[in-house]
Amino acid sequence: MPKQHATFASLKEEERKARQRVIVDAAERVFGKKPFEQVSMREIAQEAGIAASSIYRYFPDQQSLFVEAFVQGTKEIIHRVDQRIADGGISNLSDFVLIYIDFLIEHDHHFRMMANFMMGGQLSGPLLEKLNQAARSILEQFDRIIEGNAKPEQLRLHSHALFAALNGILISFRNYPGREPQDVRRHMEKLAKLAASMCESHLKSGA
Repeated sequence: MPKQHATFASLKEEERKARQRVIVDAAERVFGKKPFEQVSMREIAQEAGIAASSIYRYFPDQQSLFVEAFVQGTKEIIHRVDQRIADGGISNLSDFVLIYIDFLIEHDHHFRMMANFMMGGQLSGPLLEKLNQAARSILEQFDRIIEGNAKPEQLRLHSHALFAALNGILISFRNYPGREPQDVRRHMEKLAKLAASMCESHLKSGA
């Protein structure tokens, strides 16, 4: 009997996680369309196909849901980087920046959500710290690729510079008018590789 009870409990927990994931996925799509302070729980519920009251069983407000969606996207980026490192797909900085750029092109809603927050998000307390930790975890991926060529005291500076450059490329060109999506993507990838090359040259110079 105890074993059967544990099985039912585990199934219930899996169902709870599945519902939570549906909500978070819907939130990512909605938060990708406009700043989180302009998003209502009702909109997210409509996107998820559930009643708004159901969301509050998992998240107390839209700020908590925004942070959870952001953290989830961050985990996906890190997982992709880990996989590529494990299979030998990252041998230099250019390989890494292409993975980063391609991920955010393919997950446009996550990039939009990140950009919307960077340009005007308002959070404080534990939620801000949780979001900052997620952002730091992304920068740590830059660190792990750069660290072999950078002085310890300059490591995070170079990571910040490259992170800002790649996000700037995405903001500037992702909706470039009059060009086919595949052409825009190729152009952004070229710019990303150029940014990586410039970073590597600066690191080699020892400046």
